[in-house]
Parts: sequence; C-alpha cells; structure tokens
Amino acid sequence: MDALVVLIPLMPLVAAIVIGIGQLFGFIDGEAGETLTTDIATWAISMSSLLALILLGADLLGKNTGSYSVGQWLGSDTLDIQLNFISSGFNVRLAALFSLLLAIVIHFSVNYMHREAGYHRFFFILSLFASAMLLLVLSANAIGTFIGWEVAGLCSYFLIAYAYVRPVAATNATRVFVTNRIGDASFILGAGLSYAWGGSVNWDAVNMALTLLTPGEATAIALCFAVAAFAKSAQLPFTPWLARAMEGPTPSSAVFYGAVMVHAGVYLVILLQPLFEQAPLIMALLAITGLVTAVYSFVVGLSQTDVKSSLIFATSGQLGLMFLACGLGFWQLASWHLCAHAVVRGYQFLSAPSLLHQVHDNPIKPVVPAIANWRVGYVVSIQRFWLDQLADWALVKPIRGLAHDLSYFDDHIVDGLMGGGAPALRAISSLAQLEEQMIGAHLDNDSDDFAQGSGLAGKLTLWTAAILHWFEDYFVLQGIGKNAINYGRRLGHIANTFEKSVLRPRYLVLFVGITLLVAF
Repeated sequence: MDALVVLIPLMPLVAAIVIGIGQLFGFIDGEAGETLTTDIATWAISMSSLLALILLGADLLGKNTGSYSVGQWLGSDTLDIQLNFISSGFNVRLAALFSLLLAIVIHFSVNYMHREAGYHRFFFILSLFASAMLLLVLSANAIGTFIGWEVAGLCSYFLIAYAYVRPVAATNATRVFVTNRIGDASFILGAGLSYAWGGSVNWDAVNMALTLLTPGEATAIALCFAVAAFAKSAQLPFTPWLARAMEGPTPSSAVFYGAVMVHAGVYLVILLQPLFEQAPLIMALLAITGLVTAVYSFVVGLSQTDVKSSLIFATSGQLGLMFLACGLGFWQLASWHLCAHAVVRGYQFLSAPSLLHQVHDNPIKPVVPAIANWRVGYVVSIQRFWLDQLADWALVKPIRGLAHDLSYFDDHIVDGLMGGGAPALRAISSLAQLEEQMIGAHLDNDSDDFAQGSGLAGKLTLWTAAILHWFEDYFVLQGIGKNAINYGRRLGHIANTFEKSVLRPRYLVLFVGITLLVAF
C-alpha cells in the first residue's frame, strides 16, 4: 500500500501537463473545450483524493511501513538524495484532508469560472498547485518538500496576477512573490546546514541527528526553518502579503489562503517538532511571534470593510494561535487546529460571494464602545500599523537607490573608460542593410555611419567595424551578384599566367640554383 503515495501527487501533475499541452497546441481552447479541461482536472484530483483516503485507511489499520523510496535522485560524495515519501502519520492525514479540499474547490470552480478569460489557464495552475502541495506534505526529505514549496509559491503568483491586465493585480503578485523569497532563502539555508552539520536532508535523519548537533547548531537550523515558516504562513513581519493576495479569484483565495497553502509553514514546524524542542530560544520565538501576529490580526480585522479582507486577517490570527501552541509545546493541539481551520476557512471563502447576497441590508454587529471610540486605534488599524510603508522605507527604497547609483556609475564612468562601440545596432544585419539599399527604402538617415562609439575602445571598434563593413559591402555582399564572378575570372587569369611563366625552363633552373645556394 505504501506505493500509492507516489500516485497521489503524480495524478494532478499529469492533469496539469495534459491541459497545458492541449492548450499550447490548440486541442483545448475556448468555451467548447471547457468540459474537457474540467473533466481532466476533476478526475485527476478525485482519483488522488481516493488514493489518499485508501492510504490513510491502510495506515489506520497498520498496513503501512511508514516510508516508500522510488530510488536515488542525486548522489555526490556523501550527499545522497532519495526520491522518497512518507506513507504514515500526520503527513498522510494532512494529504487526505488537503486532497479532499482541493477536489471540492476544483468542483466549485467549474461553474464559478465559466466563460472567464483564462479558464483553461486557471485549471492548469490549480492542478499544478495540487500536485505541489501533495508533494510538499508527503516528501520525506527537504529537497522534495522544497520543490513543492516553490512550485506552490509560483502558482500563487500566477493566480494573484490572474487578471494581469490590471496593474494592481500584477503589482500585488510581484510583491507577494518577492516577500516569500525571503522565506525560501531561509529554507535553503536550513536544508544546507542540516546536511553540513547533520549529514542528511531526510526529515527523519534531521530529527534524529540531534545528538550530533550542539545547542547552537540546533538553534541555527531551527531558526532558518522558523523564518521560512513565518514567511509562508504570513506571520509578522510578513503578514501584509496575505491581504495583497486577495486579488486572485475567489476559488484560488479559498484554496491558497484559506484551506491549504497558508498552513504550509505550520506543517513545517510540526514536522520538525524534535528539532524545535532542542532549541528553546526558537520555541520562545514561535510563541511570541504567533501571539503578536494574533493580536495584530485582531486589531486590523476590526476596521476591514470587505468580506475577503476580514476573512484573511482572521486567517492570519488563527495561524498565529497555531504558532503560539507550537511554541508552548502543544503540538497535538496545533495539529488539530490546523485541520479544523483548513476546513472552516475554506468553506467561508467559498461561501463569501453568496454570503453577500444573504446578508444584504442586515446591520453588522457593532464593536465594543470602548474600541469604537478609540480614534487613534482606528487610524492605526485602518493603516494596518503602516507595515507596508515601513517595508518600503527599510528595504524597497534603499535597494532602489542602490540600483540607481549603480546604473549611474555604469553609464557615466564605466562606459566613459571602456567606450561603447555600437556597430550595426540600427540594423538587424548587413544583409538587411543591403536589401534596404537595393529596394531604395533608406529607413535609416544615418545609414552611412556604420559605427558610433566613445573612448579609446569605442574609436578602435568604430575603425575596425568601418573597415570590415567596407570589405563586406564591396567584396562580399555586392560581389555576390555583380563583381564576384569578374574578380574571380581576373584572378584566375593572373594565376594561370604566373603559373605558365614559372614553369618555363629558365626560371626552373634559376629557382634550383637559388635553392642550392641557400642550402650551402
């Protein structure tokens, strides 16, 4: 039964490949192809869910060994990366839950996205995301988990920017993508330190190598994975990206930021429970970060005026409570909280559009008067504690200023010293120039100036380019149809005359005599 674990992430991947190839070559296109696209996506995720439930049942009956290895993927010296999976425990339960939620969202999207521009693209990305998330929770090593981690983040970027013609959607998608790269870099560093100090990237080996690690090494590895978890699950200071992600369609918001992907950081912390228990400082960091994020999300959520923003800050608040439970050592509570929250929040996001119709004209529940009359608190809440502005001031503006300075240095100093020859930049090739002259187009008023440049290197490039252009123009290009044959005949006649002269007896005797004199 353990071998079924390979098929669970594989089937949505095959569906994504089929949909992508079909759309690329025009087999699946337009409204007529919607039925085929949805059939492929829904059947693949439904079969994946069925296999996950069968694997879960086998695990509950004690039929699974706990792991399954397909074989070696990469080996170099002591580095051995296996293509292996976890087939028991919390990973399988989470895979079964996530696959069911993904199946529900895909079925919901069939009618919700009907006749939307990019319909096939949506199901392609959603199928790819399903494969990535199932690989993330079932992989038995850091490399497989990171591949799922990255592909899921990439799919998130594509669906936030689903309406890419809207500048807000494209900007928010880029901002979310860049923010999450901080966590990805921390994940890579944690995996590298695990191999350097623990000798393996398998999760079981990382958790069991604690006797080989000093407290400082365990703390460093735990810190790296904690930062990765904070970024993925939108904990402070990364929380603002979650609100920006609401630009995507409602089904993607439900599955990404309500039910599935946003819990990946909590899952990573629970997976590395033995490691974090050996790092008390990081456990304290988990608890403090989770508590502060929960308070922040509660305060900001009080001033939100649309349903998706209210739900998303409720999501980050609940995620903060999960991190708080992990930091306090309530691992089982955090696991149950994760599963329950995924179900409830996914349902709330999917029902949000119809909820707007059901509660129309119903007054909202007023907040406590002590909070309602707190004007400073309202300003702070509506501005979301100015976290975006602080990030711009601390990170974006300095980097943008550095880029401007480097560009100025390159344009005004490096180019001035090295020169910047620009031969043939105004034309695709010399053949194109010849064709232009032959048809009399004269598209370039400065066609006689073959090269331009500055500095010593630029002048040398200009002269060299001019000489080569002259030779190419008069002896190669124009000579192809006009002068090449005449030049060839003339050179051939001269060569024949020279050969006949050399072969005369008197000249042969003279050459032999000169050769003998030189030899002696």
